[in-house]
Amino acid sequence: MPISFPGLFGDWEFNPDPIAIHVGHGIYWYGIILACAMLAGLFLCMKQAKHYGLTEDNVLDFVLWAVPSCIIGSRIYYVIFYLDLYRNADGSLNWGQMIAIWDGGLAIYGTVIAGVIVAVVFTRLKKLPLAAMTDLAVLGLLLGQLIGRWANFINREAFGGLTDLPWRMRLWVSSYQYIEVHPTFLYESLWNLVGLLLLLFVVSKGRRFDGENTWFYFLWYGLGRFWIEGLRTDSLYLFDWTFLGEPIRVSQALSLVMMVVAAIMLFYNVRIKKRTADGLWVNRVAAAKAAEQAAEEEAAFRTDPTLEEVVPEAEAETAETAEKTEEDQHGKAD
Repeated sequence: MPISFPGLFGDWEFNPDPIAIHVGHGIYWYGIILACAMLAGLFLCMKQAKHYGLTEDNVLDFVLWAVPSCIIGSRIYYVIFYLDLYRNADGSLNWGQMIAIWDGGLAIYGTVIAGVIVAVVFTRLKKLPLAAMTDLAVLGLLLGQLIGRWANFINREAFGGLTDLPWRMRLWVSSYQYIEVHPTFLYESLWNLVGLLLLLFVVSKGRRFDGENTWFYFLWYGLGRFWIEGLRTDSLYLFDWTFLGEPIRVSQALSLVMMVVAAIMLFYNVRIKKRTADGLWVNRVAAAKAAEQAAEEEAAFRTDPTLEEVVPEAEAETAETAEKTEEDQHGKAD
């Protein structure tokens, strides 16, 4: 069914087919867009790696671990909170449907949680600082998220409640009935774009400690997601738990926790510990390289055979000059 924005573009409509190539289960635009989002995030991280004391190889190695793990994590997260959708008539679990990822069902918070776990394991094995790696990774994550949300647009999903705002999105629910709703996919995409620009041109330029980008990401994304999730109509709920008579949205609860923890960590490191850029991993790596280079130059100076000839000649010239100066002084004294 077509999609339109009547308050902005009048009667103009867009009617994309969710399946890009009809082969087998189909190659969906959703998957293509997410793949593009992943590649864009990878490219950005590789270009930014040197600013965090890391290498492009570090990024590539991490991605090989993270991508499959994050896909599995996002699926597990979704299935856990929509478990009733994956039960048979007798109440038993339908494991075949659980793994049918091509039928949809991924959650970004599952991706983030899996990514953090992989980052902890990866940095321990590679003996790299976790905070420096996550500071770099959140740049790619934000870029991937802002692109990936457009997959929801193609699928006509992740939209909000009814509205009459000028930028409302019209979706047809049948051949003769439509609804006009908040385009929450667009809200989150734009929110992530602003967050990425802030990270690239403000936060990362004045980083005082490894982990500052990471905590800013959790604060910024948590704030935006808490607001946007309240507008959505397809939220995951925390089982049958309620708060003040209202069901608890999983993403809002997690966003609130993220915001509080991130704000505390930023305040602690900036105001209480008063971290400075001297402790950044990238600066420590640069200092170690400078010391190593100085040591190599000194060793080369001591072992260079051409210098062994120059030094005695210079010493002889110095001795001859000193002797001549002494004779001149004696002559003046006489």
